[in-house]
Amino acid sequence: MSATDTGGGTHGRQPGPDPEPGSDLRTDSVSRRRRAVPRGRRGPLLIGVAVAVAAVAVGGAIGLDPGGDEDLPSGGRGGTSVEVTRRTLVDQTAVDGTLGHGPEIPLPVKATGTVTWLPQQGDRITRGATVLRVDDRPVTLLYGALPMYRDLGPGGPSTPDTSSGSSTAKGADDANDAEKGTDGPAQTPGPDTADAPQGTAGTDTAGSTGGTGSTGMDVRQFETNLAALGYIDFTVDDRYTAKTAAAVKRWQKHLGVPETGRIAVGDVVYTSGRITVGRVAVRVGAQASPEALGYTGGERRVTVEASAQDGAWAVRGTRVTVEVPGGEPVEGRVRSVSREMRSAEGADPEGGGKAEGAQDVTFTVTIRLLDQSAIGRTESAPVTVRYVSDRKAGVLAVPVAALVALAEGGHGLERAGAEGGFVAVRTGLFAEGMVEVSGRGVRAGMKVRVPE
Repeated sequence: MSATDTGGGTHGRQPGPDPEPGSDLRTDSVSRRRRAVPRGRRGPLLIGVAVAVAAVAVGGAIGLDPGGDEDLPSGGRGGTSVEVTRRTLVDQTAVDGTLGHGPEIPLPVKATGTVTWLPQQGDRITRGATVLRVDDRPVTLLYGALPMYRDLGPGGPSTPDTSSGSSTAKGADDANDAEKGTDGPAQTPGPDTADAPQGTAGTDTAGSTGGTGSTGMDVRQFETNLAALGYIDFTVDDRYTAKTAAAVKRWQKHLGVPETGRIAVGDVVYTSGRITVGRVAVRVGAQASPEALGYTGGERRVTVEASAQDGAWAVRGTRVTVEVPGGEPVEGRVRSVSREMRSAEGADPEGGGKAEGAQDVTFTVTIRLLDQSAIGRTESAPVTVRYVSDRKAGVLAVPVAALVALAEGGHGLERAGAEGGFVAVRTGLFAEGMVEVSGRGVRAGMKVRVPE
């Protein structure tokens, strides 16, 4: 019976025969010797030596003992076997985020005067509702991308939106005439004539006011909102006609304000959708200003303070997965990325590196949740955001647990079944409990053992 020299420095050993072949990973044979043992004690001692030999051989195969010189056959070994498979590996990186309503921004209020009513922080406001009252006149929320930048009305001086493809050259000429204080050419009465208010002729392109109605994309945006509120007796286009003015009068009557048929620049304020009131920066009795109210979007969103060093994923449209505590993962998309970079206190102001305790420079990433109902009624909470940091398709992979450390360095796989032995492999991407492997003799379908 022989024992492997584990490099422990045992004295007096004599050279012995080489170990039997059969291992894929061989080293030079080491010296062995037999110890004279009384016949009566040889049986128990042989059992102990056999156990030691097995332990040393296995230790050498997995790199626990660099002095090991041979591998045991795989037959009869414990553990399970798995196949090497070809698959796509996707590695995801997790970052911390916050569920809420997104960054707070000022509400672009253009009304001037004394604030006579304010909403409460946290109030939700939808299209057609009042965001505040100035001089006891409501400022109404409407939806749109264009800000309210001028008065709108049927006839009189106006500033047509010449960039709009829907504004005709004739309408622009008439508007120029109006700005010069001259009457434009008379127009043939159109379909709006019957409903035109007194003093306005035809389709509002001429009459006693001596000018056209407002034209442009901001008119279309306003008329779209007016129709959404149920006032539909006009054509939604980019011309403010007599019928538009008639609908506005009915709306103004409902609001309890003078029925002028015109919209002043401070009468409405536009946002992209319903809002949640944030900070309230003024009190009733103060003067209205664009910083009077802050708001966030009505939809719940996730914000992430992304590191500038690891922020390559933060691109508009990037797919992410959001994990809300106690809920199922929800798919999301990067909606916006702040261009404002921030650094934590303690950063080196001279740019020579970070001071002790300083953090990375960060920027804010806003993520839109594709299914609001999937997160239930949770309004705010810390969340985990996962994004794909690496992806490899069609690679050979095994469970990470199947890897063994080789005595001579690197990693290997132990072939299962009668084939037995170890084969060296190169590792690649680690993801989802799997690892990419490659190397001579590694093939799809090969069975390898997962050690216990």
